[in-house]
Amino acid sequence: MKRIGITTTIPVEVIYAAGCIPVDLNNVFITAPDPAALVARAELDGYPRTACGWIKGIYATVLQGDFDAVVAVVEGDCSQTQAMVETLATAGVEIIPFAYPYGRDPDLLRAQMDKLIKRFDTTWEAANQWKHKLDQIRREVWLLDELTWTRGTITSFQNHYYQVCCSDFNGDPEAFFEEVQDVNRKAAQAQPSEDTGQEPLRLGYIGVPPIFTDFYEWIESLGVRIVFNEVQRQFAMPFETDDLVQQYLRYTYPYDIFGRIEDIKTEVRRRRIAGLIHYTQSFCFRQIQDLIIRRHIDVPILTIEGDTPCRLDARTKIRIESFVEMLS
Repeated sequence: MKRIGITTTIPVEVIYAAGCIPVDLNNVFITAPDPAALVARAELDGYPRTACGWIKGIYATVLQGDFDAVVAVVEGDCSQTQAMVETLATAGVEIIPFAYPYGRDPDLLRAQMDKLIKRFDTTWEAANQWKHKLDQIRREVWLLDELTWTRGTITSFQNHYYQVCCSDFNGDPEAFFEEVQDVNRKAAQAQPSEDTGQEPLRLGYIGVPPIFTDFYEWIESLGVRIVFNEVQRQFAMPFETDDLVQQYLRYTYPYDIFGRIEDIKTEVRRRRIAGLIHYTQSFCFRQIQDLIIRRHIDVPILTIEGDTPCRLDARTKIRIESFVEMLS
């Protein structure tokens, strides 16, 4: 079975329908034994210091991995992806472009998905069959997310991890499904945090997943629980749809900021969130969107920035601690 690297969430139903294995390159990079070494490898090859750390890590991950091709999202994700895949192409890597159309145009999105289906020599029927299979797994992850904020029996990291893994289902949907079911069974049987009289402060996390390697572990050491991971939750496609195109139209991450803001506001109210931590990646265009988010969302927001994979630095820890004290 061919291993197909993906630079972010794409219609993986197509990859599975073609009998291939999708591999989220972000997850391989950040869970590598030494992800910082992958960033350093890219810089040795000539990547500038001011390039995104995720982009540099993905580049080196592909070169050091075993991938038959890479599906690169050249519109709707990172503005540096196009240049990154061009450097990979010069190294002999087969690049398959995919684009989320600005403005959520359903016809343009269908055309992009149709090109992907034809490129992988599969059919819409097969892709939709895989949609129904993966939707069953996604519903189990939705339950895990619900247990996070209704019972407090899922940790901040578990909420992040199992939702972010829905980008590729760890390359083995059946095994992933069984793992999530087991976590949910234990969480459903555990004593709710509110029953112990020690319900922690509820925070939300918005923005791309953190490049910090100890963020969730450290945040919970403060007696705080992240009960909402915005982008990771979107990877799990948290909505019922019958149509594959509609599913990826409702997915908020690759489109304008205003759809994301409405989703964030809804979940802040529903989950009774006291404040938000907005993570921005250094040298990323999404940093500019922080000012729009602050104009439209009323709860307190702390913006933190990360560059390369490492543990939280002292300055960021102090800022988070002060934010938590203020909310408490």
